[in-house]
Formats: sequence, C-alpha cells, structure tokens
Amino acid sequence: MNFVSLPDMIEFVLEGDFIPLIQLLKATDLVSSGGEAQMVVTEGLVKYNGIVDFRKRLKVRKGDSIEFNGQTIKVI
Repeated sequence: MNFVSLPDMIEFVLEGDFIPLIQLLKATDLVSSGGEAQMVVTEGLVKYNGIVDFRKRLKVRKGDSIEFNGQTIKVI
C-alpha cells in the first residue's frame, strides 16, 4: 500500500478491491492504533464520501474519499 501526503490531502493507492476503513486510517498514519481508529469512527469523527459514517468495517474502494481530523484521503 502506498500513499502520498500533500497539505490536507492524502492520495492512497489501493492495491486490491477494497480496504477496511479502520485499516485505511492506520495505513495513512492518521491514527496510531486499531483501537483509536474504531473510537474515532464510533464517535462520528469520520466522513465517508462527505457523510458521517459509523461503520467500522466499511469497505473503502477506489474513487472513495474519507475525511478525518482536517485531512482528506482520496483512494485511487
């Protein structure tokens, strides 16, 4: 998995069909652990394609965007 970090934007290169949301937050270094990732999702701090989403097992696919803590992850 590769990602490029720009100011306020991370481009994440997806190598399979999908990546679980929790794993994506960890892979892009926006959280330090899976437990922290689950907590921020449960608290409604993460947006999936512009809408707050509480699903921890959400499958993120190419073309999706995730917003958290002032950063946007664009999955390519």
